[in-house]
Amino acid sequence: MTKVLFLVMSGDEKVQLAIRMAYNSIKNKRYEDLKLLFFGPSQMYITKLEGEPRQYLTELIQNHAVDSACVGIANSMNIKDKLESMGLRLEPAGERVSLYVNQGYEVITF
Repeated sequence: MTKVLFLVMSGDEKVQLAIRMAYNSIKNKRYEDLKLLFFGPSQMYITKLEGEPRQYLTELIQNHAVDSACVGIANSMNIKDKLESMGLRLEPAGERVSLYVNQGYEVITF
């Protein structure tokens, strides 16, 4: 089986598609491992999620499927506290992406 990193960067409905696909992929054990990493505009987008997408994201965070969101972007967008209150860990995105790539994860971008 393959290990996959969902690198979520867009600031539109693609974020919800990534979250739904990640949720269902984990539920149906489609990959050996799946991690999500939020970077750029997606970080602002997830602070405004409601309903089912918000519930899925919360479950993904609680189940440690979400690796992190970028600390630099969070600081520049002034959303660090909001992301942390959602349970997200903040780390430099470049370091996290390289960690997963060097561990053999396939990167899928949204």
